[in-house]
Amino acid sequence: MQLFTPLTLGAIDLPNRLVMAPLTRSRSGVDGVPTELVAEYYRQRASMGLIVSEGTYPSFAGQGFVRQPGLVTEEQVAGWRRVTDAVHDAGGRIIAQVMHAGRVTHPETTGGREVVAPSALAIDGQGHTYTGKHPYPVPRALEEDELPGVIEEFVQASRNAIAAGFDGVELHGANGYLLHEFLSPASNRRTDSYGGSPENRARFVVELATAVADAIGAGRTGLRISPEHNIQGAFETDADDVRATYTALVDGLAPLGLSSLSILHRDPAGTLVQHLRGRFGGPVLLNSGFGTITTREEAEALAGDGTADAVVVGRPAIANPDLALRWRDGLPLNEPDAGTFYSDGAAGYTDYPFWRN
Repeated sequence: MQLFTPLTLGAIDLPNRLVMAPLTRSRSGVDGVPTELVAEYYRQRASMGLIVSEGTYPSFAGQGFVRQPGLVTEEQVAGWRRVTDAVHDAGGRIIAQVMHAGRVTHPETTGGREVVAPSALAIDGQGHTYTGKHPYPVPRALEEDELPGVIEEFVQASRNAIAAGFDGVELHGANGYLLHEFLSPASNRRTDSYGGSPENRARFVVELATAVADAIGAGRTGLRISPEHNIQGAFETDADDVRATYTALVDGLAPLGLSSLSILHRDPAGTLVQHLRGRFGGPVLLNSGFGTITTREEAEALAGDGTADAVVVGRPAIANPDLALRWRDGLPLNEPDAGTFYSDGAAGYTDYPFWRN
């Protein structure tokens, strides 16, 4: 069965092709330091072929959620070192997802810091903060001369991830956060060299990925995208523009030799995704989206017929720390408890049972 065969992603060797999706769980400290509970959670899931950490901020202004971990301070790096040591001691592999929330945040979450984005356009909605729910503010549009500094934040966070023992990083270019905000014509109304045409909107992400790959090695650098996901105001509804934008992005990435491209899309076997996969030229990880929970049969089909090099799964990995065993042997699954996805404490986090023969 292809799903349970080894795979190499750049400098990282995987024992199987099951990838744990980056999943916000809000269990770290208010200081952004992962706790021992976080270490236990990831340790339990070490039998996955690869774990992608929850989105981790590269700067305090980039924090998007309450109790989200960071990769900024020495204490945060030390906290992640406890996590990566636990995963490696259990025989696993783990990479850090480096995520800047962009405009999808609020000063009540970031400690009063200014909210920034490609353009001064607010999201229609409210965000959960440390002081309750608040409407998203109008962000300040980043000046062109500020962009190298943002890139450097990602570079330093990626260096910090390697220092913390991660096997690599995944840059979060999906789901309406900062990098995706540059890609989407709905959130990027810039008139400089980083806005307007598909090539210009893809430029920032290509430059950022290039800088991170130069800093930590292309074989330890991946990118996650979600074309046409239409979430958090990063709308992409013109099929021709989507194809042109993401083709420009992938063409800019292909010469770098990145470890992987992770694509979240409702139709992973469709024309767009497979077009991008072919142009990328390296390993592509596919995630079928948020609409329905990925089943074993779907994962086996994606990997078995060559549609994907590996399959990214979320909710099944939350509820089944030993998902690889259960899917390999056709064992019953635990059901995820959505009410505990973003709470605190062990309930619905580290207390899901393992299979017992």
